[in-house]
Amino acid sequence: MPHYGHILAELRTQFPQPVSDPVHDAYVAFSVLRALDQVDRLKGQTPVLGLPVEPDFASARAARFEPQRRPLEEVIPELVKHLEGMHIWGHPLSQINVVPPPSIAGILGVLLAAMFNPNLCSEESARGVSAAEERVIAMTADLLGYEVGSAGGVFTFGGTGCLLYGVKVGLEKALPGSSHAGITAPAVVLASDESHYSAVNVAGWLGIGQQHVVRVPTAADNAILVDALADAARQVLRDGRRIAAIVATLGTTDAFGIDDLDAIGRLRDELVREFSLDYSPHIHADAVIGWAWSVFADYDFAGNPLGFDSATLAALSKAAGAVRRLPLADSIGIDFHKTGYVPYVSSLALFRRRSDLDLIRRPRSTMPYLFQSGEHHPGTFTLETTRSGTGPMSALANLLLLGKEGLRVLLGHAVEMAQVLRRAIDGQPELAVLNGENVGPVTLFRVYPPDVDKRVVEREFHDPSFQAAVEGINDFNRRVFRRVWAEATAGRGIAISMTDCYRHSDHGVPVAALKSYVLSPFTDAPQMHDLVRYVLAAREFVLKSG
Repeated sequence: MPHYGHILAELRTQFPQPVSDPVHDAYVAFSVLRALDQVDRLKGQTPVLGLPVEPDFASARAARFEPQRRPLEEVIPELVKHLEGMHIWGHPLSQINVVPPPSIAGILGVLLAAMFNPNLCSEESARGVSAAEERVIAMTADLLGYEVGSAGGVFTFGGTGCLLYGVKVGLEKALPGSSHAGITAPAVVLASDESHYSAVNVAGWLGIGQQHVVRVPTAADNAILVDALADAARQVLRDGRRIAAIVATLGTTDAFGIDDLDAIGRLRDELVREFSLDYSPHIHADAVIGWAWSVFADYDFAGNPLGFDSATLAALSKAAGAVRRLPLADSIGIDFHKTGYVPYVSSLALFRRRSDLDLIRRPRSTMPYLFQSGEHHPGTFTLETTRSGTGPMSALANLLLLGKEGLRVLLGHAVEMAQVLRRAIDGQPELAVLNGENVGPVTLFRVYPPDVDKRVVEREFHDPSFQAAVEGINDFNRRVFRRVWAEATAGRGIAISMTDCYRHSDHGVPVAALKSYVLSPFTDAPQMHDLVRYVLAAREFVLKSG
């Protein structure tokens, strides 16, 4: 058995060297290139890496920790094999949900942070990467319209994390001292019935209770009905309950619904006066998708210098007008890993007033082993003690790389491709677009069997005598989707998504839909027309197979 010192000497070669060593640095770079080369061999014409294999969970759960070491050259292929069957989000044949391909700059932001492992808990452990987080906060506040000197924020674990911070601060406003003493009176969260399920998730984790999330009806465009919100809020206050937060959605996941922040802000102020509230209910804008359309706030729509077509221009203008109201919210959830084209996870909970974060700050005395130097210590108020620097570094990389112009082009192209698809679907009697007024890059559509005319869409949502038929058409769409998916993963089609409930009908029946979500800069108009052909071919297959 060799002395541990001999093994240690070998292990030291498996780490980036702490001092400059050109030979070893080249080994590190070569190892990264070796991994990338093996991944590159998995690329083909299909939108997946390698073969469309299913994950082997049985073998994974049978794995055991081996006593012996393995050389890096053996570890790399073990890692790469877990990517086989993975979707390539940037592939022009991939239109799945809201996952963009990360840019090279965004990837480098993650790589550099991963190599030197900063922890954003404090400047002690993150140094200049802490400043990078503050830099992104300032740049984003400026983009969205907050006063830069007053705004503050924190990178967290996703859109749910952003909402959690917003509701937590709102809860502390509504029930001061709840962080210390617990929730001493009933509180509620108000959100639309088309808002992300994270509102229910957050209410459960914060102890508010999932049943205390009041879901408010939405209009056909998936925007919250402000009159219904007003009725719900007044009922909550008449019942003696407190409003922990009002959640406004700026770009719902399935249909890019946009709530009216102007009207919600006016309602909040009316409630404060009408009920003589000793607090102002917190408004959190869940803009994890829609935030990026802020780059069009000062776009010259009349001159249209980037040359978008008329339908795209109208959609971009409408979305820009809505997100221009984001500064009315007390906090905003932002996912750079969605419409910012960076790797997971890069989410920013941004607050109009940095001082709001003081409401959830803990005394330094509770953490005597931290914060011994410097002045920047987010760990005194964050849920997480450990926060990776990869989020702000990758976000910073893309903000610098793309600028407003680059992001305008990427988003405008995605919206234009969605417009192409909708026009192609409108020309087919077997297909119907459900979200025709949508201003984003997502298209939801239904496929109909031969005995059903696509003009039944209105009946599906409103006619009580047609509700049983809706379930049958839902099932037909699921079967078509399964065929589209199988063909796509076999390299013979385009990979799209599906939702089991685009919206509920007036009578509570979920209406399922196929979903195309374009974010890849490599997608062009021919792929959108191809998608229609693939869906119709899948429809014929389902009809023939019975």
